[in-house]
Amino acid sequence: MSLALREEPAAALGSAATIRERCRNIAAAATAGESHHFRIDRRRLDDTAAMVAAVTRRRYPDLDVPCHSRWRHFETGGLDRKAELDRALAGRNAADRARAHIDLIVASVLLDAGAGAAWSFVEAESGQRFTRSEGLAVASLRAFMRGAFSALPDDPLRVDAAALLTMDAATLASLFQAGTANPLLGLGGRAALLRRLGSALAKQRDAFGDTARPGALFDTLTVAGTRRAISASTLLEALLDGLGPVWPSGSALDGMPLGDVWRHPHAGGSGPSAGWVPFHKLSQWLAYSLFEPFEWAGITVTAREQLTALPEYRNGGLLLDAGVLHLVDAADGARMWNVGDELVVEWRALTVALIVSATVELDSAIRAASVSRV
Repeated sequence: MSLALREEPAAALGSAATIRERCRNIAAAATAGESHHFRIDRRRLDDTAAMVAAVTRRRYPDLDVPCHSRWRHFETGGLDRKAELDRALAGRNAADRARAHIDLIVASVLLDAGAGAAWSFVEAESGQRFTRSEGLAVASLRAFMRGAFSALPDDPLRVDAAALLTMDAATLASLFQAGTANPLLGLGGRAALLRRLGSALAKQRDAFGDTARPGALFDTLTVAGTRRAISASTLLEALLDGLGPVWPSGSALDGMPLGDVWRHPHAGGSGPSAGWVPFHKLSQWLAYSLFEPFEWAGITVTAREQLTALPEYRNGGLLLDAGVLHLVDAADGARMWNVGDELVVEWRALTVALIVSATVELDSAIRAASVSRV
């Protein structure tokens, strides 16, 4: 079984290498003074890397840093919910456990959008209250374990198209304890996203098999478990092939939806994809979150460095706060912007390119801190 390739020219925008190339082009233009929005002070990169290294050493003194992954949210409140899930999966083989892990992660990441400051989730099992991404993670895991995303009552620990296609806002509100007194932003949009996932699973049998569940990616990518290693970029491309139509952005090329891909005058490139810069933030977040399920099943994920830092406000905000990036017009910081606006696209591209540049400095700073502690 093999994944159907995306049609050209949109395929060029689904490559991790293209993300780096187009972001690097935009950074080069900003460095040359051609940006109307940002100025770069690369002299601040060393200090920024040193600050991040210090935080890393303080938080993880043995440098055993866990994956940037949705699984970390499942650990909130000091509970090992993954162990609880695996107890529920006891007796299943490694491949079947991996399918269940992948099912959970795909559904949970798709539901991981801003919850709003007023919403919270009380976990019955622990009595703890959680908000924002941690609350969404715990709520989605509990829904999964109750079989909310499975159409098979005798096999609740799965996500399948048949169940997702019937998901509505009222059902999701019940699962997430949302209501007038506990409002969850974008409830209808979340339900629609799950229905789009169901449609993608049902239509793309090459990727998701007759079971029409995200976990079938395990079989697709490992050739039913016979391939013992996959690269990070291959995983990302599989997610974009299979789930690309799920992400709503409005960007399209030759009638094909592009997802998290936007125009910028300095993006560069050639052919029909010229001028477009891909980010695929949620797909990369999903890929990072799937490293562990594959490796728990004995499949090595290679070349992880092929992916990028996530182009989102936390990383971009770090560069602004640390003085690496400066707005040309300070008043722009108080204005409202849309995700496709040139300033936002540029900010995200510079975030990717500059964090790639800072990685060498960060690695050196961490190593220097390690030597000083010996």
